Amino acid sequence: MTRRPLLLHLLDLLAIAALAATGLPRAAKAQAAYPAKPIRWIVPYPAGAGADIVARTIGTQLAIDAGQPVIIENRAGGNTALGAIEAARAPADGYTLLSADNGTLVFNPALYRNLSYNPSRDFAPVTLLGRLPMVLLVGPSSGVRDARAFIDDARAFPGKVSFASAGTGSPQHLAMELLEREAGLEMVHVPYRGAAPALADVAGGQLPVLMCDLAASRRFIQGGKLRALAVAHPQRLKELPNVPTFAELGMPRVEAAAFMGLVVPANTPGEIVTRLQQSVASAIHNPAVLRKLAEFGVEPVGDAPSQFAALLQGESARWHPLIRDLNLSLD
Repeated sequence: MTRRPLLLHLLDLLAIAALAATGLPRAAKAQAAYPAKPIRWIVPYPAGAGADIVARTIGTQLAIDAGQPVIIENRAGGNTALGAIEAARAPADGYTLLSADNGTLVFNPALYRNLSYNPSRDFAPVTLLGRLPMVLLVGPSSGVRDARAFIDDARAFPGKVSFASAGTGSPQHLAMELLEREAGLEMVHVPYRGAAPALADVAGGQLPVLMCDLAASRRFIQGGKLRALAVAHPQRLKELPNVPTFAELGMPRVEAAAFMGLVVPANTPGEIVTRLQQSVASAIHNPAVLRKLAEFGVEPVGDAPSQFAALLQGESARWHPLIRDLNLSLD
């Protein structure tokens, strides 16, 4: 009477052990397999744009490290909305990535009443790829030699000084609006379709000033076509060691940068997001990638998903009131 239950008990133990021996390796193998196929990286800008160059630079190293192709797919249009919608609709499996900047994740929700995607609902933050610090710039023909002189002149002639930007609601535009508010200025905004034509017109003397990221303006500065007056960054930039920060000029709140981040569709498994962040951060900090990003004027980051999420919350809290006060809308 006692041997049969004991035998059944031993059989149960053997069955459990067999399940463990087959199930656990499969689960471990499934987790270790990512990525097991090509990764699609959507860039909501045309080929050759700054975001595209950064994605291709990091993506090339990511493909080498991961042993899988990383395919850059340019989906420009709708002020980055077309690419964002495409990524939001993709399977949440870690094989579709989206380059997402201030406009996509912070500014658009405040600029559009009927935005076709919701950043907090549709995406999971992966990492901040890098920052592009803003610089106050004037043309070489300008008689203004420093930021204090520019601010004094603009304050003396309210409504008479025009400034260029890469477009209404762009990081470049909002950075200058922030300076206006903090310095008590009243200037006229002249939006362009992108940073390149705005830079060209300020360099050519058609407009006197603009705020632009270092990545887009670096060659103009190096070639003597634009003069840097101040940087909207907590510390002086190593590329512009003689150019003061706005904090040094008594305006510590004038901090602004374009940033490039990476997100995936919402509900992507947490372990996939973690592995992806680690892989992307490793690619960013590869010496060759660091060198290329520095040459392009990008301050590399590669932080944790939680840190990137906190940045997005802080940036939204900082910029949304300004956008509302300016009554800006792109609908």
